Amino acid sequence: MKAPAATASLAAEAYSVVRQRIARGELVLGQAISRRQLAAELGMSFLPVTEALLRLEFEGLLESRPRAGTRVRIPSPQDVEGNYIVRQALETQAALRFAEGATAAERSELRRLAARVDALSTKSDRSMYVALHLKLHHRIAECARCDALREAIERTHAMAMIWFCVMRKASPDDSRRRHQDLVEEILSGDAMRIAGAVREHLAVGRRHTLELLEPYFSTGSRRFSRTKPS
Repeated sequence: MKAPAATASLAAEAYSVVRQRIARGELVLGQAISRRQLAAELGMSFLPVTEALLRLEFEGLLESRPRAGTRVRIPSPQDVEGNYIVRQALETQAALRFAEGATAAERSELRRLAARVDALSTKSDRSMYVALHLKLHHRIAECARCDALREAIERTHAMAMIWFCVMRKASPDDSRRRHQDLVEEILSGDAMRIAGAVREHLAVGRRHTLELLEPYFSTGSRRFSRTKPS
């Protein structure tokens, strides 16, 4: 059993490395990923690297096809639309559950996080903004206290992070209190206000994402096949 366990550990390491590079923008949309080069760099065999890339492919971050290799996935407009539809449903439910069950400490933490995210939203260095933006949304999901809901939200964030958080530049018409306003609506406890705030918050993200990715849509017209790992 030691060999399979070791392979799984190495696969997890390779997965983390590639995922972090995508999150930091070191791997950009459409960029090819060489399994041979990655395996050599990490000092691994092909097997754990292949398992890691298949997992990222299943999550929607990579795509591949026979004799064409693997690359960072270029989405279609339908991919973006679908992602935001699913996110709205999931994150509305998480926000409602947060409002119902979050502790006073968790509410205070969320307010502080939102203020920090908004303060960083116009900075040229996006790395800290990306990290705190994801942390804010993850905390809402975590404090909803439903593992299945949290995991589903994390999957939608994995696909969206390269579209919106990493590559996105601040828009001049963005509210400078965008995340603080969202949090205050969640903390109001009013279901209608919460649903409306989440919908509007994600609508802004959807609009900006579609604008940002417009130049990429035509280059991604030749779709790669996606394979679910066994």
